[in-house]
Parts: sequence; C-alpha cells; structure tokens
Amino acid sequence: MPIIKLELQINAPIERVFDLARSIDLHEDSLSRTGERAVGGRTNGLLAEGETVIWEARHLGITQRLSSKIVKYDRPNHFRDSMQKGVFSRFDHDHFFFERETGTMMSDVFDYRSPFSVFGLIADRLFLEKYMTCLLIERNKVIKQVAEGGNWRRFISEN
Repeated sequence: MPIIKLELQINAPIERVFDLARSIDLHEDSLSRTGERAVGGRTNGLLAEGETVIWEARHLGITQRLSSKIVKYDRPNHFRDSMQKGVFSRFDHDHFFFERETGTMMSDVFDYRSPFSVFGLIADRLFLEKYMTCLLIERNKVIKQVAEGGNWRRFISEN
C-alpha cells in the first residue's frame, strides 16, 4: 500500500493556494493531456465539504471513471478527498497548507491501495506508483504556476 508524499513551496497566499487546489476547472486544465474532466456530481467551481465529483480520464491507455468526495475540510489548512468508487481498492488524498514568510508550503499525502491483490502490488512496483507520483507533481506545478502568476483570477475570486 504505497503512500506518496510531496511538498512544494508556492509564493502566494495560503487561501489562494488552498482554493486553487480544490478548483475543478484548474484540475481539468492541469491534467488536460489525460482528457480528465468532471462528468458528474459537482462539475465546476470549488469543491466544498461533503461534495462529490465524478472524474473521467484516460490513464495508461484505459478510459476510467472515479468518484471522489471531500470528507475533511478545514479552510485554508487541510482537505481530504477520498475515493467513493473507482479503479483503486481505495484512496485518501490529504492536501495540507502551511503559511510561510515566503508564501505557502503545499503538502500532499496520497495513500492508496491498488486493485487486484498481488497483481496490484506488482503493478505498483513496476509502474503505478511512479505514474501516480508524476501525475501529482504535474498537477502541483500547474497550481504553483497559476498561483504565482496573474492567471489565478480565472479560477477563483480575490481572497
């Protein structure tokens, strides 16, 4: 059961970074190469506590659907989205935000269990953990770029 941990310093206010991390529209933009799009539940704007989104995307050559729900929410410090239905046996993705003198430290903890028992463990070791890590890094780089530039207003209002 892999746990992926990432940290990224972002030179922007904590509230802005928090809101960008929960923006459905930015999520779609950040993973556009996979065709990721919200197809059910909340399909645009900012996810809030208790809300669900159903994502559809093409990963590893297979079109997949996954529903995720915001199960913990403490703006602007933390939120957790947990898979409700999808290809994984389970996942919890914790998003933490820490205010620093130079902006915000954003931290991800992605805890998941692959499907298919032993075959899932083999897939993790061979490619899946690396693939998921790269997706999270790619998404975080876009959040950083948008938060530090002027384009953030496209996704959220002034904080």
